[in-house]
Amino acid sequence: MPDPRSPSASPFPALPPTPPVELSALLAREDLALRPLAGPEEAVLHGAHASEMADPYPYLLGGELLLTAGLHIPRETVADDRSPYFDTYVSRITAAGGAALGFGVTPVHDTVPEALVEACARHRLPLIEVPPHTTFAAVARAVWQLMAQSRLAELRRVTEAVRSLAAAASRPGPVPSVLRRLARHLDGRAVLYGPDGTRITEEGRAQHPPAVREALDALARTVTGRARSSATDTVAGLHLSAYALGAGEGLVLAVASAHRAPGDHTIASVAVVLLSLLTGGHRGGTGPALTSALVRLLLGAGPEEVAPLLGAGRWVVVHARPAARAADEVAASALGAALGSPLTDLADGVVRILVPAGREVSALPGWTLGVSSPVGPRDWPAADAQASAALARALATRTPLVTHGGLGHGLTGLVPAGQAAAHARALLSPLTPALTETLRTWLSLHGGWDRTAAALGLHRNTVRQRIARCAALLEADLDDPDVRMELWFALRHV
Repeated sequence: MPDPRSPSASPFPALPPTPPVELSALLAREDLALRPLAGPEEAVLHGAHASEMADPYPYLLGGELLLTAGLHIPRETVADDRSPYFDTYVSRITAAGGAALGFGVTPVHDTVPEALVEACARHRLPLIEVPPHTTFAAVARAVWQLMAQSRLAELRRVTEAVRSLAAAASRPGPVPSVLRRLARHLDGRAVLYGPDGTRITEEGRAQHPPAVREALDALARTVTGRARSSATDTVAGLHLSAYALGAGEGLVLAVASAHRAPGDHTIASVAVVLLSLLTGGHRGGTGPALTSALVRLLLGAGPEEVAPLLGAGRWVVVHARPAARAADEVAASALGAALGSPLTDLADGVVRILVPAGREVSALPGWTLGVSSPVGPRDWPAADAQASAALARALATRTPLVTHGGLGHGLTGLVPAGQAAAHARALLSPLTPALTETLRTWLSLHGGWDRTAAALGLHRNTVRQRIARCAALLEADLDDPDVRMELWFALRHV
């Protein structure tokens, strides 16, 4: 039988991509009542496997807790101190990379054979006794539960690190802030290198010995100039990693840490994206233009005066919501990059992006978009309202992208916004927020009961009852097109 761990037998890695658990954590489970008999207790488990084969070597991937009731043990060897059986059995487990051996007592053996205990001690293979009331299935389930808990803890750590990095990117001095947070989450030191290999800035733990600094500098040079996008090394017990920044024109992020956890690469990758966004615009000339435009706006200049600094004459405004998660700073920046604009804003769960009119805005997986008509800088506020209405219709109709019809201001532009808003509030004041949203969706879908129910996640009878309640509270005939038009006008201004 071929060895399943050999490269020719399987294209998969030797260890499964699951977080390992400490044997000590399994022994701490009081419900299992496991008892260590030999070997160290600091073993790391990658799984559990039950086998009664005399030679389990071909069936192990490495890192398993092997469970056996001793069915494979010849009776005559139990009392024979000179038998090589147990030594051979344990040596084959260690050769296969087995992490520990669990021996179940009863019904086959009343106690763990002493010769097996001695063999495990010689080969430093952890041996634990599984009591009669504990099934192998319970032990295996406990291992997988501990792995699931470890995975959940790692996901929480990564999520918290991503949020922390995104917050750091929005602070003054964002590049050092991101490096500082990255070094803290990876418990190491983070360094940003220039295209010539010099250290631009660094944050984190105390300076490393010269040998480690030289190794980290050399590793960074291997990815400078895009010869490689990333590289890793280990020097003096420290884990070194280097990543080329996507928009940095030769900039490299390097990290040195004492430990390497499964989620560290994900955290570092998020930092690479943020640093690429933070450094790419400044090196390309866009950053100073954006800063200049912002300063001029703050000092009283109008949009039409600062627009030339941004490089486009006409613009569209895009409003976007993610489909299955809450929007955050990282998602907003990524969406802006996908649409080709760094001019993004996140507020109340909606990402707003100012995009040059010449760039195509198309539907993106995982996002719902509302797009305004192309306008000049003077009409940015009107385009913002158009994009908001287009997004509302896209959400109501479950359409990935809705573009404003391009009819300009139309009749609504004849009424001052303040007066329109006051009229809308007075007209719709009898309605609760739930009734207002139901009426808005129902009108946007031309009075379709089933489509409105689907858009709001309600039963169609509930929709009918709410619309009837709206009609009663407003004292209006909702079958009259003039009434519908008046209400739709009011709903656009609340």
